[in-house]
Amino acid sequence: MTLPMGQRRAVIADDHAVVRDGLRAILEEIDDVEIVGEAENGLEAISLSKELQPTLLTLDAGMPLAKGMEVFVEVRRWSPETRIVVITGFNAKGHLADWIAAEVDGLLLKSTKPDEMRKGFQVVLGGGSYVAREVLAILGEHTEVPPLTARERQVLHLIADGCNNAEIAERLSVSAKTVDNHRTRLMAKLDVHSVAQLIAYALKEGLLDQTRQL
Repeated sequence: MTLPMGQRRAVIADDHAVVRDGLRAILEEIDDVEIVGEAENGLEAISLSKELQPTLLTLDAGMPLAKGMEVFVEVRRWSPETRIVVITGFNAKGHLADWIAAEVDGLLLKSTKPDEMRKGFQVVLGGGSYVAREVLAILGEHTEVPPLTARERQVLHLIADGCNNAEIAERLSVSAKTVDNHRTRLMAKLDVHSVAQLIAYALKEGLLDQTRQL
């Protein structure tokens, strides 16, 4: 349900001022939306959401200090009524599929036109969900990438960092056997048969953080 006049408050989270300014301009065109805060990194986004309990959080998927999915999980925990629209500049299908699987309220690309962004915000503020047409086109043109569990994603990133089973086990405080089970299920799920294939697939499909150095 749409909130009464004067009660819809928004926080904008993006590490680029020019993007924040653009989002502010779009949101200010929507009736009874007040911009109550801006965050330049993930930790600020979590802190502001916890403090202000905004109606809407626009969230950059690639924030410094705390990545988009971390922020999403923490905001859901501390401000469960906040509607979250993720805005990403990364259009790999695996990356987009993860956000869909997480049941984000809105998913836009940074290339989404302002008019469609405004429409998306209005739909989400009205209690609905919105996925940009470009996102639907990308997901519709390719076979579905299986969503990964949080632990599988951790193991995947550590494998990409060159860690062996024993090192991963130590990092995650689990047994080497447990790591081996996660690795086996991960490779079976993605239908790959070597570490090289696994990393190549993960990079191609956006399953690894796009800002990491491999």
